[in-house]
Amino acid sequence: MTPQLEPDVLKSRISRFREVDAEIVRQVKRVIVGQDEVVEQVRIGLFVGGHCLITGLPGTAKTLLVRTMAQILGLLFKRIQFTPDLMPTDITGTDIIEEDPVSGHRTWTFVQGPIFANVLLADEINRTPPKTQSALLEAMQEHSCTVRGHYYRLPEPFFVLATQNPIELEGTYPLPEAQLDRFLFNIMLDYLTAEQELQVIDLTTTTHVAAAEAITNAQEILDFQQLVRMTPIAETVSKYAIELVRATRTKDPAAPEVVKKYVNYGGSVRAAQFLVLAAKARALMKGRYHVSFEDIRELYIPILRHRILLNFHAESDRLTQDDILIQVLQQKPAPRE
Repeated sequence: MTPQLEPDVLKSRISRFREVDAEIVRQVKRVIVGQDEVVEQVRIGLFVGGHCLITGLPGTAKTLLVRTMAQILGLLFKRIQFTPDLMPTDITGTDIIEEDPVSGHRTWTFVQGPIFANVLLADEINRTPPKTQSALLEAMQEHSCTVRGHYYRLPEPFFVLATQNPIELEGTYPLPEAQLDRFLFNIMLDYLTAEQELQVIDLTTTTHVAAAEAITNAQEILDFQQLVRMTPIAETVSKYAIELVRATRTKDPAAPEVVKKYVNYGGSVRAAQFLVLAAKARALMKGRYHVSFEDIRELYIPILRHRILLNFHAESDRLTQDDILIQVLQQKPAPRE
């Protein structure tokens, strides 16, 4: 049930939300140059309570962005460097036998792994085999982990911000589909413009040390996540979001020809849930009190690009997920407001 708030309380919470959002942008810009769209998507992820997969070549500031966001939000931050020999217990933690020096009595003690954090940076997540990647599955969905039959809750809020190198690079493994589906966004980091690269040089090759300050805390972020869920959405907008997701499934009668020809598997129900939630956060960030068709269309590609599996026809025609999704958007225009 959605909690009811007094209009004045609601107004002050919305104004605080926008104030914090603007301050996050200001703080990020002290450390990160450009990448405005990327920063917007990470902020939406935080306000929704979703996990983000950040894909980009080495040296595009993926790790720096995540570390900076954790600093700004005043949250407990842990980092795991994924390597081919990493084991699931290196992530979740493990039980060890401890001996009491006085009585000599031995007991099992659970030693927490780095997963017990608010912001978990899974660095180069696709450099480890699927067995270890799947150690994150329960944590990402249930915000808990089970070790030797014992159940442990993770601290709230809990975000996995994972970075990965493009799949074609040496020594990388594709992520399991079940894990990919748990990420709200697959955010693509591209190279900066020449002017922005010059700014980076000015920032990083002098004695100046760029630093961001904490401006909020865990409890306030949880309040913002509640506020996002309270944002109203018209039924026509919800139906449009569902129509766009269903259009990626080959067996759906309304699927465009391009989908039937090139797609093996389309977006799940979770894609529609995330699309609506992210659109609610974007609407609030843009100063609106309702979700528009534009919010749905803007977030459609980053939310769906890692959820559709293409067939060999797409590979032979050199088409990417983005190419297919752009065509779906062209063939499914928004209804008139």
